[in-house]
Amino acid sequence: MFSIEHEFDATVITLIDEGAAPLEEDVTVTAFEDGVVLEQLDPRNEEVQRIVLSFTMLHDLAAALNLPEGLYQRNAAAKGQ
Repeated sequence: MFSIEHEFDATVITLIDEGAAPLEEDVTVTAFEDGVVLEQLDPRNEEVQRIVLSFTMLHDLAAALNLPEGLYQRNAAAKGQ
């Protein structure tokens, strides 16, 4: 399950784990004009862990999910997408 909210300067997507236990903590994805921030509470120390991705990194991640094992570099034309 997930929710989508449009705020003044960002779009916020919250991913909620469903199914059999053990469940993972919610993940919040906040998309800004210049990149994406992923946040998840670490229940061991009650701190929010944060990862910041540029849109280039996000596009690379999306492409990697559909490719076999290997080393890849997107061409210059694809990087603007």
